[in-house]
Amino acid sequence: MLKVLLVDDEPFIVQGLSALIDWEKEGFEIVGTAGNGSEAVEFLKGNPVDLILADIKMPVMNGLEFLKYIRETHLSEAFFVILSGYGDFTYAKEAIRWQCTDYILKPIQKSQLLALLSKVKQMQQDKKEESERIRKIGKAYFVRQMQTLLLGRQEETALSYVKGQVDFGRGIRYIGIESEDGETDTDIGPEKKRQLQRQIYEACMQYLGGEYSCLTFLDAEGKEECYDVGFIFCKKISQEKGLREQEYINLLLEKIQKGTVHPVVMYVGSEVEDISDISESFRSAVIAKTFSNFKVMPNLLYYSKEQENPSGIVVSRKKIEDLLRSVEENDKKRIEENVAAIYEEMNEAGMNPELVQMNMNYLLYRLVSLAMEQDDSVNQDEVLQYICEKAFQVHMIRGSLSHFRRFVMEYADYLVQLRQNASRGVLLDVEEEIRKNYAQNLTLKELGKKYFVNSAYLGQMFRKKYGVSFKEYLNNYRIERAAEILLRTDDKIYLVAEEVGYRDLDYFINRFIQSKGCTPTTYRKKTRSVNE
Repeated sequence: MLKVLLVDDEPFIVQGLSALIDWEKEGFEIVGTAGNGSEAVEFLKGNPVDLILADIKMPVMNGLEFLKYIRETHLSEAFFVILSGYGDFTYAKEAIRWQCTDYILKPIQKSQLLALLSKVKQMQQDKKEESERIRKIGKAYFVRQMQTLLLGRQEETALSYVKGQVDFGRGIRYIGIESEDGETDTDIGPEKKRQLQRQIYEACMQYLGGEYSCLTFLDAEGKEECYDVGFIFCKKISQEKGLREQEYINLLLEKIQKGTVHPVVMYVGSEVEDISDISESFRSAVIAKTFSNFKVMPNLLYYSKEQENPSGIVVSRKKIEDLLRSVEENDKKRIEENVAAIYEEMNEAGMNPELVQMNMNYLLYRLVSLAMEQDDSVNQDEVLQYICEKAFQVHMIRGSLSHFRRFVMEYADYLVQLRQNASRGVLLDVEEEIRKNYAQNLTLKELGKKYFVNSAYLGQMFRKKYGVSFKEYLNNYRIERAAEILLRTDDKIYLVAEEVGYRDLDYFINRFIQSKGCTPTTYRKKTRSVNE
């Protein structure tokens, strides 16, 4: 039912309108009446309506003043229809300016009123559909920006937009949710998997509701054959419900489980303080998910708990860290020594096969963590997929020394190859950055931050590929651009210097002399005379 407010200083007009048609039959309900605009304003403060029919000429506040007031103050966005006499058309232009929907001439005919209500119903439907369309577009855009942050691509536009939409507060986690059979059960086709995903999504949306519904989205990992649901949890959500974090997440899992036909599993990432760091939480949730492939896990898995409380792990932390370091450096001799030392310690502890496998799982888990701790230039999804496939392929989790050593050796080689591939991609990005923004204050530190590479490492890669330092390359590029400008324009030298990024004219001239063997002025004269 659409709610209607009738506003007229003549009671018989209001009574006549009320009795003229069967309002409920037409899908409308008269929820209030008022004798002038001022009374109507007071009514609207506590009673939202969808349609207002108001006379133009009323005491205290006339219809036009009333319309103007509710639009200026945003008191109501209701459809507004003016009840007008023949001599009142001078108000029409002003009324249209303030979003008047239509007008009806007095005396009001039944057919006119019915036609008007039919029009309003259609407009309301159109408005609802448009609002839903805008909401979906807004949600899709929000999700795209959020996925940008999740994947660690720290773009200022994405961060500003996301922060502008939701007040996250502090204490934020990424939670991945999916059907236990969603990705692994080959008997379930893509359509069924998508259906399971939709059930999880809708149950999650229902539990969240309102303001925070935008924090739940499909295909958070952005991969083709992935049927996950992503949820950005922040402590203020549970606090507003008077629940502790763990209670809220447990209830969320319970609610989702009731709304789905298959078991549901949740991977809770590590806590971060600001949404700008959400990629860290996302990566940790992906690690937890990957680790779950190697042993039976509970339906609710916290990354931090799995990392900090590895029950049954008896291998010393020092030996584990030594192994990780040798893998990271691809030192084959030390890898072999460290693997042997770990197995020797397990043998001395007299572990049974189950405990050996548990230790292998934990070591594998730490290797996954190692991959995720690399620079973001490394394709981490590819690393995780490799680890999962390779570990099973070589039967690493059976626990034998030879299988584990082979896996770790191959993994170290693979990680080196990934770094090399990623480095080439980053250097292309940096080269493009120089071409587009050479006049800006480009530094290795800022570029490293933008492309998620250690600045010292980026500098080493740059020198190795181009044979000069980043700074030298940038200066040479600027001088070449300056030389082009000198020949095609008559701009003063200081303007050319500024255009290519030099604020210090003397420094620019010195750099130009080093590169071209003469001053900018001499270069312009000599080159032009030769060309002529």
